[in-house]
Amino acid sequence: MKGVKFSFDAKRDSVTLTLSPAEMDQELSADAIYQAMCEQGFDEVYLSESTIKSACDRANHFFKTKDPTQVSEQVGERRHTEVEYRIADDNMSATLILVAPHGGQMPKARQVHSMAAKYSIKRGVSIKRIQALIAKLASAEPGERIEGLVAKGLPPRDGRSSHLVPLVPNALERVLRPQAQTDKKVDLRNLGEIVCVKAGAHVLRRKPPGKGRNGFDVLGNVLPSKIGEWQPLKLGSGTALSDHDENLVVSTISGMPKYSDMVMTVDDTFICQGVNVGTGHVTYEGSVLVNGDVTENMIIKAEGDVTVNGFAESAHIEAGGDVIITEGAMGKHQEDNNDYGCQIKAKGSIYIQHGQGVHILCGGDLNVGRQLAHCLVNTGGQLIIGQPENPQGNLFACEVYSNGPVIAGTVGAISGSTLRIDFSHGFNQLQARKDLFDDLLKSIRDNTKRHQNKINIINNRTVPKSLLSKVDEAKDLLKNETNLLMWMESKALELNNAKQQYQESARLVANKKLYAGVSVKLNNRNWRSEREYDRAKVSYEMHQWKYEPLTN
Repeated sequence: MKGVKFSFDAKRDSVTLTLSPAEMDQELSADAIYQAMCEQGFDEVYLSESTIKSACDRANHFFKTKDPTQVSEQVGERRHTEVEYRIADDNMSATLILVAPHGGQMPKARQVHSMAAKYSIKRGVSIKRIQALIAKLASAEPGERIEGLVAKGLPPRDGRSSHLVPLVPNALERVLRPQAQTDKKVDLRNLGEIVCVKAGAHVLRRKPPGKGRNGFDVLGNVLPSKIGEWQPLKLGSGTALSDHDENLVVSTISGMPKYSDMVMTVDDTFICQGVNVGTGHVTYEGSVLVNGDVTENMIIKAEGDVTVNGFAESAHIEAGGDVIITEGAMGKHQEDNNDYGCQIKAKGSIYIQHGQGVHILCGGDLNVGRQLAHCLVNTGGQLIIGQPENPQGNLFACEVYSNGPVIAGTVGAISGSTLRIDFSHGFNQLQARKDLFDDLLKSIRDNTKRHQNKINIINNRTVPKSLLSKVDEAKDLLKNETNLLMWMESKALELNNAKQQYQESARLVANKKLYAGVSVKLNNRNWRSEREYDRAKVSYEMHQWKYEPLTN
């Protein structure tokens, strides 16, 4: 190609193109020159096609005008890796941008790491992330951009609020955790001592809020954390703040402590060695502790908890709190009028070691230590037969109305006796609340929409000054109505989620055996076991009952 010369400089860092119009016999093609340079190995560095074309255009012009002036341009250079850091707007992260070299050098990770200081990046830079980006750069095409997050700040973590620590256990927690004999065994009969405290005993402590942990951004600025808040200390009956420590709650009376809903109460406790014809019925405004049996036809009514360290036979026990019977309860079931000789009612939870022929009604959970048979059960929570961690007890020949899962070891009996479990009551209550709330929500929506349209009409018209105050008042009312609507929308979502969660919790679990004769119901959806199953679970999914074996 006449009149064309190209060469490296002495350090082979740049390429110079020289065009001589006096030696040319025809116009030059920029593409042909670029191709010739590539064929001779000059493409090991970056070649600027636009600069080559510009030089050709000038040389061709000189060739046409017979001007012998030479055209000399630097059209190529050896480019090393380009390194750039970009900091996020909140200064909590930094991105590294690498442009692949063209005949130049690859950077080392330590070099790139040290360059962060030029961008005022002082903390949170990860050398491993930089190494990973450089590894990608090695296989990238010349000029290709590789970028990734390499530095992160640490957000501050605010201190947690003060929290309450009970210093004495609840009676129900005690019976659900039998006393250990050795490191590997527990004695199911040894439930420990009943906890009763004397006046002045320490029952609850409020722990101080946490200080939190400071954070930092990539520029090295410290982001201070907030100290947690002091939560108010609510005092239950029978308690007071200590005179020398405002974070310590002490009992003011001798009685049985109970911690529920972040409040510690100490119930005045009536203690007796048994309830029989000699003692008469017991009605007490506090808690009742019976260190013995409750005999036939005897009645116990208490505003607080009832704890029976013995057996209840054909008795009537009613509590405003929890009921605990350590050795079980038994009564006679008269099938002709479906009457049960033994009745246990509690607004809270109930624990019995075993039950037979008992009508049980509780607002919370029902825990049975070993076996439940021939009973009528209404529970506002779950029904567990056995130890809560791994229920292995027996449940058969009962009629159960539950608002939570029913979990036992053996469900049903080999004889095929009928066991009915119904989850409908709690679901229907929840559905009724939801329907009522949805109707009210629809009414509020319609009213808010109608009022908003009226306000829009008023805004598009000229309002007399005498009526401006009335308009402002109407707008304030609309704002309040809108806030109410937003609150109701969130509550409607909560009710919908509660309905979904109820359906998910409606399940029967048999950890040992599931026998024939067991039926499960949720309104008009029924499932019945027609044969014997090994470990199994029956759950409510997609508006129908589903059986599945338990494999682990």
